[in-house]
Amino acid sequence: MNKLMVFGVVFVLALLGLTWVIAGGQVGDDIVNKLAMLGAVATATIAIFVALKYIRQMQTDKAGGKLADENWDGIGEYKNELPFGWAIIFLGLVIWAIWYFLAGYPVNSYSQIGEYNEAVAEHDAKFEAQYANMDDATLKEMGQSVFIVQCAPCHGLQADGIDGKAANLNKRLDEKSVKHVVQNGSNNQLLGMEMPMPDRNGLMNANTGALITDAEIDAVAKYVAGGMKGTEGADVFAGTCASCHGADGKGTDMVAPNIAEFNPTLIANVMKHGKKGAIGQMPAFNNLTPAQVKALGAYITSLSK
Repeated sequence: MNKLMVFGVVFVLALLGLTWVIAGGQVGDDIVNKLAMLGAVATATIAIFVALKYIRQMQTDKAGGKLADENWDGIGEYKNELPFGWAIIFLGLVIWAIWYFLAGYPVNSYSQIGEYNEAVAEHDAKFEAQYANMDDATLKEMGQSVFIVQCAPCHGLQADGIDGKAANLNKRLDEKSVKHVVQNGSNNQLLGMEMPMPDRNGLMNANTGALITDAEIDAVAKYVAGGMKGTEGADVFAGTCASCHGADGKGTDMVAPNIAEFNPTLIANVMKHGKKGAIGQMPAFNNLTPAQVKALGAYITSLSK
């Protein structure tokens, strides 16, 4: 036995030993584990010795046979048949794949993940039925629990945004957020559908007949962030924003969202689609049940009132 063959045997044994250690030193009675270990043994053995065979062949063999008619810059290829071993392995893998898919471990067979998903779906159905008709107090109580788990890590336990790291949910909008949307536009699907707001180059102040200016942006941002109270910025809002968001800022169906206050529908759309704004991007949260989303919407809506 030459050095190359000895190296192959040692390397295969090392690979199999490492596989055994990673597997915890046991296979058990699970047919899947047994198949996996058998596959590891076969793969390691075949791969190493096939590689060694062709390494030796490259060391000793010389190219020969009939050249194909085509060549590329004088470089041609021989019309050699597919190695018999390769053909057998390929055919064997095709047969094994068909057997494994249809009989060995079919897609509809038992799995722990499938059992878990079925159990979760069954529990969610019971949960939805149990809390289908909650009163306002129960909604807010559940919503606070959901908020603590899902939202507080970013928005804080007091929903104040943790010094600007996330939106302050105790008020609908702040000046920074309003200015960002007016200057850059928005398409956060707050209505549950694609309904983009143009950037400042598409916002005309009907009072002046000109595009909105920096001074007007500052004024309307203060007005909206201040709860739409006072007179500063009110004329800009009336001439630029009210046509879509309404004179009271509470939005228009199928046109523009409510920018005066939170409501459960708005919260549900943010949870479903996420939101991008001045601070950054909030991901979508699609892991909540409809009852939990409804409760969360009721709780957040109550914070700003």
